[in-house]
Amino acid sequence: MLGKNLKYYRLKNNMTKKALAEAVGVSSMAITNYENDSRQPNMDIIKKLAKALNVRVTDFLANTGNELSFYHGKFRKGSKFGSKTQEYIREAVEEYFGRFFQVVSFLGGVKILQPAPPMKKLAWTNDPEEAARKLREYLEIPATGPVSSLVEILENKGILVLFIDVNNDFFSGMNGTVNNIPYIVINRNMSPARIRSTIVHEVSHFAFEWPEDLTDKEEENTATAISGAFLFPKEDAVRELGYKRSSISKAMTMTCKEYGISLFMLVKRARLCNIINDSVEKVFYINASKAGWRISEPDWGIPKEEPTLFEQLVYRAVSENEISVQKGAELLKSSYESVAKACYI
Repeated sequence: MLGKNLKYYRLKNNMTKKALAEAVGVSSMAITNYENDSRQPNMDIIKKLAKALNVRVTDFLANTGNELSFYHGKFRKGSKFGSKTQEYIREAVEEYFGRFFQVVSFLGGVKILQPAPPMKKLAWTNDPEEAARKLREYLEIPATGPVSSLVEILENKGILVLFIDVNNDFFSGMNGTVNNIPYIVINRNMSPARIRSTIVHEVSHFAFEWPEDLTDKEEENTATAISGAFLFPKEDAVRELGYKRSSISKAMTMTCKEYGISLFMLVKRARLCNIINDSVEKVFYINASKAGWRISEPDWGIPKEEPTLFEQLVYRAVSENEISVQKGAELLKSSYESVAKACYI
């Protein structure tokens, strides 16, 4: 139990085993043994570990979800972040769902969760427009029109969503399963529009039966194209922008806000739908680069997505006296006062 938590908090703090060992006054091998649970530190060492990692002793002793079965999706080939970051992301996923499924068990087990739609259910098509329509049908939402809250839709469909903070622009998201329930993990440190496109991108990875002969790059590019067609369908693009446009205007950002997409995605979709030509697209990219939007595009007032299911379940468990306020605070890593305030009038 302690070992997995120790490894998670060490990686979260971006500390090597050697650095942590020096801070505590033990050997690097001792840290390895602690993380492997092949050797248990005494309470004095545990307190020093907690101090070095700026956590509570109880955080080390919390249930880690070792009884859960995980399948973590692969990271994109050529990802520009190292194995240490990848390891931290996997550990963060397992630490979070260890807490998540604790409260699920307190409330009666997985029967309280909405059954997730079958994975690999959708037949493959190399037409992103058709694939996007299939994906909307898979999630039981209208074929056209804006999608206001993707996370809420997924959580209500039994797909688990986790946001984590990763200070690396090259990591956007990953998908996998926990006890055969699909999950997606999203880097919170992205723009609202990029978060939304990444969510759809990750869902498409487990919703479709992808051809085995498709390269990783082809699959990634196709998933990105599906995401664009899903968030801004061709019918909507034509209705919002018209059949032909000779320029890109700032007024189009109102459409970006409505559909929760970046102006870059709107322009790409407009070109793919033949609403603008190559020349108009190129002029936009030049002007956007001059404005610094390639590095940081304004969010145009797009509402932020945020998972709420875990919080709702904890508050329910506290309100129904299945767990104490203190236990709820430990599960949410929040204060006693904030949980009490949320649960009681």
